[in-house]
Amino acid sequence: MLKRNLPDLFTLANLLFGCIGIMLVLKGEPVLACYTILISGVFDFFDGMIARALKINNPHGKDLDSLADVVSFGVLPGFLAMSLINGSDDAIFDKIWLMGFETPDGLSLLSYVAFLIPVLSAYRLAKFNHDTRQTDSFIGLPTPANALFWCGLVVGIDSGIWWLIATPVVIVFLSVFFSFLLLAPLPMFSFKMKNYGWEHNRLRYIFLLCCLPVLIMLQVAGLAAIVVLFILFSIIQQLGSKNKSESV
Repeated sequence: MLKRNLPDLFTLANLLFGCIGIMLVLKGEPVLACYTILISGVFDFFDGMIARALKINNPHGKDLDSLADVVSFGVLPGFLAMSLINGSDDAIFDKIWLMGFETPDGLSLLSYVAFLIPVLSAYRLAKFNHDTRQTDSFIGLPTPANALFWCGLVVGIDSGIWWLIATPVVIVFLSVFFSFLLLAPLPMFSFKMKNYGWEHNRLRYIFLLCCLPVLIMLQVAGLAAIVVLFILFSIIQQLGSKNKSESV
């Protein structure tokens, strides 16, 4: 019985830490909440691995995984983005943007744009479960990657690494941009490799080599840069595939 439900326990642990992260944001601890995203990501990685290793195919497993991901990699990043918008003391923002006026609960009205992240994350996850084109790769930005971007951004802004973009206008733009990247018809590579040869996985290996110094230098804050690299490498791969097919 325990063996059969072991992957579900990992999925529920993913959901649990997503809920803890939301509570931490509401208590004014967004940086700590970022680390719950990392923990949720570990559980999300292992639930599928364990299910494949034990050859467990629970019909509800995929749906439960998506529900957990909506919370940990959708709702929680949305609250993180909102905390960044409302946590700024940018007086120019309030003067220029009429939507910057505060609501009765003390939140900037424009900060609710951040909730595009959980809304479109939920829509993406629902589509992903029934999209046969995304078995070996992705179309659009995966929700865990989007969550890691916001995780790295919050930690980087708090530590002063990403201070240049720590303004409400930029955060609002990023909220909209990354939300629509979730649904963008842009093929993105995954790490589900059929073999480990250099020829078929050149782009993946180069990407990993680029990620290593970023993580060493910037640590958790570097996750934001790594997700941007992931998007750029996916675009390069797509352009290369397009040129290759046209030359044939």
